Amino acid sequence: MHVTSEPAILYLGTPVVLISTTNADGTYNLAPMSSAFWLGWRCMLGLASASKTTENMKRTGECVLNLPSADMVAAVDRLARTTGSNPVPEGKTRRGYRFEPEKFGIAGLTPVESETVWPPRVEQCHVQLEAVVEAVHDLAKDDPVLKGRTNVFEVRIQRVHVEESILVAGEPNRIDPDKWRPLIMSFQKFYGLGTQLHASTLAQIPEAMYRSPDVDRAREGLAYPRRKCA
Repeated sequence: MHVTSEPAILYLGTPVVLISTTNADGTYNLAPMSSAFWLGWRCMLGLASASKTTENMKRTGECVLNLPSADMVAAVDRLARTTGSNPVPEGKTRRGYRFEPEKFGIAGLTPVESETVWPPRVEQCHVQLEAVVEAVHDLAKDDPVLKGRTNVFEVRIQRVHVEESILVAGEPNRIDPDKWRPLIMSFQKFYGLGTQLHASTLAQIPEAMYRSPDVDRAREGLAYPRRKCA
């Protein structure tokens, strides 16, 4: 039986992303989030407008989306309620956040150099996506209370790094979902994926038919050096 409900949040289950960005002083920030979804080689990211990640992405126009696997949950949780912003924004202060300049260090994660952007990748993450910002949108512009609180970023992926162990055998351009176990956030709790439940009719469509022109654009653009941080 269905009833009318008013949950405070609607985080029904999405992958956790560790976003690495470059601070104004040349150091790096690393922030966990889960308001993300992908369309081809584009990704939409929902971020608080007052966050350090938002500030850095607007200033530099780039980031790395590092996707942790389920076995990295402890490292990700060590970043919970930390922020690279000093002073801590009022909204985060109320939620118990603290300023932390050494995000990689407290999480026990290793930064490794990216190839097309300045923010580093997270070595322990099986999937690392170097990205550039294509557009920034304000969420709820028509609401005087919510206006200005959240930004939605459209980023374009321009280099994908994948741990070889999660690829389909003999196919370097296909990730095997039976080998890849991403960390999932659902209503502020961490989960992993279970085994496949049922064969999908969509799986009868070759993955190559979904290939985006952004893939070729990314390959062509790799001839230039990493973008300089503003």
